[in-house]
Amino acid sequence: MAPRKSGNKYQSLISNTIIFALGTFGSKLMVFFLMPLYTSVLTTAEYGAMDVVVNVSNMLLPLVIVSINDGVIRFGMDKAYRRSDVFSTGVWVSLAGFGLFFLLYPLMARIEMISSYTALIYLYILAAALQGVSAQFVRAMGLVRLFAFNGILNTLATILFNILFLVVLHWGMFGYVLSVVAANILSMVFLWVSARLYRFLKIWNIDRHTVREMIIYSLPLIPATIMWSITNVSDRFFVTHYLGEAQNGIYSVAYKLPTIISIISAIFTQAWQLSAIDARESEDREQFYSNIFKSYQTIVFLAAGGIFLLIKPLTHLLVSEAFFPSWQYTPYLVISVVFSCFSSYYASFYMASKKNMMAMVTVFLGAMLNIVLNYRLIPTHGLQGAAFATAVSYIFIFIFRAVDTRRMVKIDLGIKKLLLNSLILGIQAALLLYDVQWLALWELVALLAMLLVNLRGILAVADRFYRAFVIRRRAGA
Repeated sequence: MAPRKSGNKYQSLISNTIIFALGTFGSKLMVFFLMPLYTSVLTTAEYGAMDVVVNVSNMLLPLVIVSINDGVIRFGMDKAYRRSDVFSTGVWVSLAGFGLFFLLYPLMARIEMISSYTALIYLYILAAALQGVSAQFVRAMGLVRLFAFNGILNTLATILFNILFLVVLHWGMFGYVLSVVAANILSMVFLWVSARLYRFLKIWNIDRHTVREMIIYSLPLIPATIMWSITNVSDRFFVTHYLGEAQNGIYSVAYKLPTIISIISAIFTQAWQLSAIDARESEDREQFYSNIFKSYQTIVFLAAGGIFLLIKPLTHLLVSEAFFPSWQYTPYLVISVVFSCFSSYYASFYMASKKNMMAMVTVFLGAMLNIVLNYRLIPTHGLQGAAFATAVSYIFIFIFRAVDTRRMVKIDLGIKKLLLNSLILGIQAALLLYDVQWLALWELVALLAMLLVNLRGILAVADRFYRAFVIRRRAGA
């Protein structure tokens, strides 16, 4: 593969990020601003039960489909493999996995925490599996605009079904889950028609080498993805077990504001995965990776600092009175999301190098740490113990990956700025935890300090965007 010019790599990443942002950021925010609807029509217990169903489904999904959706995007971008073989493998492995999983229905129905929602979990997993494989294949084909538009369609459909099932039909948490299922089915049909995905589906004569390579690549991602889900949701299960569904509902809402950072990160990550794979053989890849991380941490830290400044007024604006105490548990959760974003950045290097075993090991160790801390802290410190355990686990995973990936690629983290940003973020969290007098003023001062620390990074990001726009305009002239 011929080395790609440095400027082209930045231009491609920025261009794809803009497309994903235009296609998904507004729609994601629409769901976010539906929080008043959810918290007004669902009780804290119903919200907690809904959260358990969604998180159990997402945790089981990679096991059911053998994480084949990750293999679809990685091999779909590799010209050494036929796209029809890649897509067909993704679809049939997903269906075969679901068929085996369906045999366990009687056993799943006996698990007390989810026994009343077993059918919902099965519907959720099937729809998410087929929609995920279809969407990842479209992205691997380079149809980023279609992929982004599909994100808008999926979100709008979810909102419309939310209104129908929750407001009109009053189906409660069942209505919420069914709205996600229905939106995923509609999204999948749209992709199959618009991208004519049926052209790539084969029933026979699928290349066995492709099937074997994709499964070998995806297998280590099963425990990695499951352990990542455990790290994400084990605190919810412990909270439900020790404190009840109502407290889990409060805790789940506390996660929502930090989700703004996750939305920003997810938009970037979708574009970054493509660039990390594309630049894996480039001569200046280490400089490219380092520059991007420095810009990335600037954006993530500033987003986190902004959330700390606005967290109380936003919580008051977005949720009903019963959920307002959730703001108290967001400081540690914001920190956890920040380091989760950094950990996901490093996951792209394992993906690009097809070395997924250490991705599994790092997440496994983080999940075990999270479980132990949840077990020890939640009974004595309640929801704050759960939030603290999550933050410590993500910081651990990030540090482990930053050290481990140096054998593959040596990245300059900008360690001084990283530590200073972390210190300021910790101060902001402490101010909120102790609910100090003149809180908004002190949070604003801390945010301004963070802006000064990141001023050079802000200018670098602005310069990259400017250059990308100028290059695109000249190329189109």
